[in-house]
Amino acid sequence: MTSDEQTLRERAHGVDATLRVGKAGIESVADELDSQLKERDLVKVKFLRSARGGTTTEELAADLGDRVGAEVIETRGNTATYH
Repeated sequence: MTSDEQTLRERAHGVDATLRVGKAGIESVADELDSQLKERDLVKVKFLRSARGGTTTEELAADLGDRVGAEVIETRGNTATYH
């Protein structure tokens, strides 16, 4: 892990989740995530149980990041932080 990645992970702990992914899936929040990333450096997304179904938070986080061209800084529990 580079020092930049470590710094982003440390900063991520103080960020509150501003998006929640529910049963409508990641498609419903992709545009909003993209918009928020233009305004701030880090955005945290919470994946609710209804969104996860048979997939993991890590898989959903990676799919959402790919859709908007964002980097997943970390996943912890049911949340993912993007840069």
